[in-house]
Amino acid sequence: MYLLICFVLSFLVSIAIVPVMRKIALKLGIMDVPHSIIKTHKAPVPYLGGLAIAVSFWVSLSVIRIFTDFPTGTLRSLRGIFLGSFIICILGIIDDIKLKGLHFKFKFLIQVAAGILLIFYGIHLEFLRPDWFAICITILWVVGVTNAFNIIDIMDGLSGGAAFIAAMGFFLIGLPVEEKLYVNFASVALAGGCLGFLPYNLSKKFKIFMGDTGSLFIGFILASVSLGTSYTTINDMGLFAPMLILAIPIYDTLLVMYFRWKRGISPFVGSKDHFPLRLEKGGWPRKKILLYVYAAGMLLSFLAFIVTVVQFYTAVAIYACSVLVAVLIAVMLSKIQT
Repeated sequence: MYLLICFVLSFLVSIAIVPVMRKIALKLGIMDVPHSIIKTHKAPVPYLGGLAIAVSFWVSLSVIRIFTDFPTGTLRSLRGIFLGSFIICILGIIDDIKLKGLHFKFKFLIQVAAGILLIFYGIHLEFLRPDWFAICITILWVVGVTNAFNIIDIMDGLSGGAAFIAAMGFFLIGLPVEEKLYVNFASVALAGGCLGFLPYNLSKKFKIFMGDTGSLFIGFILASVSLGTSYTTINDMGLFAPMLILAIPIYDTLLVMYFRWKRGISPFVGSKDHFPLRLEKGGWPRKKILLYVYAAGMLLSFLAFIVTVVQFYTAVAIYACSVLVAVLIAVMLSKIQT
């Protein structure tokens, strides 16, 4: 019941304050101006939609805390996520306001600091040894996933929709694990916030972008919750289930880096090598792209659940088929000129 209340409350807060954030962005001139060739919109669009998602996340969890006796471990983990996400949110706001954006090295540094904060509060990979190696991989994972959602935020409804589906995927897998309730509550709080934002992001009349504030925030939250669920009740291959749930942003990140490397440009320089933009260049309408991405996200989340309940070799076969399909799609995309 409390999980449902948390989701509904986050959704209602989000859908109520997104228009407020839009008005503030318009008044203060916090706009995404299409000043480069990598921008896909033609007119300036207000930012700060991501701040609405963050506020809905924080408010819903704070209200639920008043009526729920969380275990000590859950409270400690949520504090870590709150503090880390606040740092990431501030980073995103500054990046959105700054005309040319922050340098990627500075952004990475702040994200590493937020990842270290999570570790301090007990959120980290627990199955790796020695501890220093687990810490390094945890930070790499947090920074990677955080930026993956930032990279995929190149089309209306894409990052927010993918985040909603991923959050629900982690919720469904983490639901039976009562020892780490923060995964369930954080997941539904994020899902509700994203769902409240999407109608405005997809609207023509009241359009608003989440900006780096939103994409970095949701990436950080999803990286955090992915570290708190047990995936190994039946087979060790279940440990890789988060990579299926987050496959879409991870896939686009790797694909973009490969195409940019192949063209001899820096992976940190913007380009139209993203798979949704290549599909659009190939003649796909945006609605079709979004529907296929959403369907793929739901299928991958379902497969992530399956690999946690089947035997070892069946899980290996699922991963192998997923990788094969991904490679075939990459080959097809490579034939489309951007």
